[in-house]
Amino acid sequence: MKALGLQKRKGWPELGSNQNKYAYYEIRQRLRKLLQKNKNAKFILTGHSLGGALAILFLTVLAIHEEEWLMDKLEGVYTFGQPRVGDNQLKEYMEKKLEQYDVRYFRFVYCNDIVPRVPYDDDNVFFTHFGTCYYYNSSYEGKVIKEEPNKNYFSVPWTFVKLRLNAIWELNRSFIFPYTRGPEYKESWLMKTMRIFGLVFPGLVAHMPQDYVNATRLGSLPLDLQSTMHQLDSKVN
Repeated sequence: MKALGLQKRKGWPELGSNQNKYAYYEIRQRLRKLLQKNKNAKFILTGHSLGGALAILFLTVLAIHEEEWLMDKLEGVYTFGQPRVGDNQLKEYMEKKLEQYDVRYFRFVYCNDIVPRVPYDDDNVFFTHFGTCYYYNSSYEGKVIKEEPNKNYFSVPWTFVKLRLNAIWELNRSFIFPYTRGPEYKESWLMKTMRIFGLVFPGLVAHMPQDYVNATRLGSLPLDLQSTMHQLDSKVN
């Protein structure tokens, strides 16, 4: 929120109150100018990791400021490897706003990525996710679920064994894919080195963009969901 412009103990500053250019106001102003040039245009918010958090928080501030015109122009929010951004109260507030303005919010989560599983969620306090979760396993098979598996990562001790076994498969996969999927899937030696590092800390390497790119190119979804996504694409086009 501070990155967008929230000021400590002062809240959101008035637009033009000083010479500082706050990200939220600058982006909002540029969006208005671009969308006013084309009355039929829509826009999409997206981002990876912290960028994903900023994307959904930008929408949150638009909702708080009751920016109805921009909210109506928003086609959807798509985040990749996004951490949790608020508590259950924020979840309930944003679910109502998403429904009110018919905004689609999809969270893409790859396998054992640790970032979507932080900060901690204990169902009662602290942080919690909202929105639709598209979860992809290490074979890039996708499914729609309410919450990613093992939502607090190390909450169940025996899962760490499964995490390491999966990291071994991901390392082997990096050598296999160029032959089974094509040369464009060849990973750099830096990425392979990170995969080796992932044998010790598997959830960190799973957060890198490589697997999210692969998931969008190779990932499968249930047939009924594919049909829905095709209809949405046709609507946008």
